[in-house]
Amino acid sequence: MKILLVDDTKSERLLMTAHLESLGHTVVSGINGQQALELYQSVSPDLVLLDVIMPVLDGHQVAREIRNSFEEWVPIIFLSGRNNPDDIVAGIESGGDDYLTKPVDLKILKAKMSAMQRIANMRHKLIAVTQELENANQELQQMADSDGLTGIANRRCIDEYLVRMHGHCRRYKQPLSLIMLDIDHFKAYNDTYGHLAGDSCLKKMAKVMKLCVKRPIDLAGRYGGEEFCIILPDTDQQGVLRVAKLLQNSIHKMAIPHTGSITKPFVTFSAGCITAIPDEQTDTMTLFARADEALYIAKKNGRDQIQQISL
Repeated sequence: MKILLVDDTKSERLLMTAHLESLGHTVVSGINGQQALELYQSVSPDLVLLDVIMPVLDGHQVAREIRNSFEEWVPIIFLSGRNNPDDIVAGIESGGDDYLTKPVDLKILKAKMSAMQRIANMRHKLIAVTQELENANQELQQMADSDGLTGIANRRCIDEYLVRMHGHCRRYKQPLSLIMLDIDHFKAYNDTYGHLAGDSCLKKMAKVMKLCVKRPIDLAGRYGGEEFCIILPDTDQQGVLRVAKLLQNSIHKMAIPHTGSITKPFVTFSAGCITAIPDEQTDTMTLFARADEALYIAKKNGRDQIQQISL
């Protein structure tokens, strides 16, 4: 184990350190209560051996501070020459788990360390299992929020995130922008090249979106079929148009062949942009509806266009 030993008496520290190291443990030592707290935070011990009577902060104060300030439980054993029942009760009530009377009997010390080692082993296993569960939960959450084909956010995630950002922008009176975009003549693309090629095209679109939507607060997702959505909190009309044009230029540069398109001989998209400072009359459904309306206008006007309308 990694043991934090705190005692203001040098001879006691040296003697206990020698005994503990002979049992195979690593010892980090401190000389007062304040140093005990600093070392506890920096070394993350498996066990704390704590003298009761010390300068700056006594052992009971240190134990209470550890229990109040740190979530992770680590056993604390007090070291003291006092062994009457009231002293032991005071130590346990302050956050200690056991008591060793000075001078420490070596047989008792060895037995206590064996017990603490079992506890430390179980604690490390519990920490490892907890971390595995957290990782698994994160993976499940990511799967629940991700589109299975493209890997970007799915419809469920888009809806939930827009609600959150709507509340955020309303609270801080910030503009919230939304882009709805649709790949032009995508049915003709599937008919010409096949559905596997269509899936590949959707993946390429998603990859470009991830490159163009750079801020951590922004979200790009697949709304359904060949339709995508981008949520841009704290973004004004000029900002949303800038993102949409960057995405359009990036798709043009890729020049994915699309002989089935009557717009251009490569893949393009139409986009509708909306910006609003949310209030009581502006809910998420209104934002979606207006962005979709702008998208419809872009398609009606010949596709491969970005249409921006006000709320």
